[in-house]
Amino acid sequence: MPNISNLLNIASTALTTQQRAIDITGNNIANVNTEGYSRQRVNMEQNSPVRDHLGTMSTGVHADQKIERFYDRFITMQLNTENENLGRWDAQKTALEKVEVLFDEVSGYGLGTAMADYWNSWQDLINNPSGHVERTSLLSSAQYMANTFNQLSTNITKVQEDIGTNITNIVTDINQIADQIAELNRKVTQVEVNGHNANDYRDQRDLLVQNLSKLIDIDSFEDGDGNITIMVGGGKPLVERTATWELSTVNVGGIDQVHWNNSSGGSEDITTRIGSGELKGWIEARDVVISDYQTRLDDLAATMIAEVNALHSVGYGLDGSQNDFFIGTGAGDMAVNPDIVADVDLIAAASDPAALPGDNATAMAIYDLQNTLTMAGGGSTFDDFYISLVGDVGSDVRRADLNFDHQTNMMGHLTNYREEISGVSLDEEMVNLVKFQHAYTAAAKLITTTDEMMETILGMKR
Repeated sequence: MPNISNLLNIASTALTTQQRAIDITGNNIANVNTEGYSRQRVNMEQNSPVRDHLGTMSTGVHADQKIERFYDRFITMQLNTENENLGRWDAQKTALEKVEVLFDEVSGYGLGTAMADYWNSWQDLINNPSGHVERTSLLSSAQYMANTFNQLSTNITKVQEDIGTNITNIVTDINQIADQIAELNRKVTQVEVNGHNANDYRDQRDLLVQNLSKLIDIDSFEDGDGNITIMVGGGKPLVERTATWELSTVNVGGIDQVHWNNSSGGSEDITTRIGSGELKGWIEARDVVISDYQTRLDDLAATMIAEVNALHSVGYGLDGSQNDFFIGTGAGDMAVNPDIVADVDLIAAASDPAALPGDNATAMAIYDLQNTLTMAGGGSTFDDFYISLVGDVGSDVRRADLNFDHQTNMMGHLTNYREEISGVSLDEEMVNLVKFQHAYTAAAKLITTTDEMMETILGMKR
């Protein structure tokens, strides 16, 4: 039946409930700038009513045991997907920009300039086939061009090696994040098995999953106990409840490949099954895009070596000797024949030993190679082939830039959308704070009033 004790209980539960609401509001305000934080709310429910001969009487309010977390699973999945693509293009953009610097033709010291100087030196030799100065100049320009090929090839290889280091570091980061997610799985389950909420742990775990998605494409789902399972590499488990499987890098033919380590101590190459994230960007840049640049550069150098040697080897130096002009098989080892370096008279300008020293037919034939369709299956000159290569490098960089900008905008849009759902609004929280404060004050007043009523009743008995 209604009595002062029941009224005191109503006031007490109201005071406790409003206090909890103020605590949660304060926590929201404190985490307004915390990355990944989802705002929370206390859900208030009426206490179970009681019935007596006078009817049904309410018994106050209480806070639901679980604190509501404002969270949209669909938006989270979209964020992770777009973050995978952002990571891919971010890595590829960075890698290709490093290569673009190597193909610098603006400064006047690039391979295009070196090739032009080389052909011009043959032109000078045509005008004076027996001239020592012209031969020395040709040797110098040929060595400079070969060195430029060498340096460009070496620098491209160095970029690929640096990418391998980045891949190894990312794999280490992936393993560390996987361990942290597994630990948070344990904490979430430990808290929620008793009917409480693990909102803070869930926020931390979601942020880690998002960070992981930027590194590698993932498939994730949550089981009935609140554990997140994460799969990579086309279905290989990375995290399952509190268990984790590590990734590693294995050097195969000088190239670091990504392997998934199974529980029996073996490993499986999943490099080609990585579809997005920074790992995909680095791997694709190293093994596809930059590798193609290197192949084309080697093709250019090898064809130039072969074509020049084919003509030079049947020509005659001033002493009547016949030699190859270049040695090597590609851009990395291209060099002028050491015999010619030691004696420029071995440079073959003539095609008829009887016409020495004034014959320049071989020099003219080699000079004409500049405008001969020797590359791309007979569809391009040396210069055009190189210009096409440089143009493709620039085009690939622009494509990576555009995709990176697009993904950045997509992430910004989805992040703003998430903030509308899960983010903290200080205006809203301040309104709630005032509301709960007034309710708390009123509940406290109710306790005071009830206390005065009890004093009055006690006074009547004195």
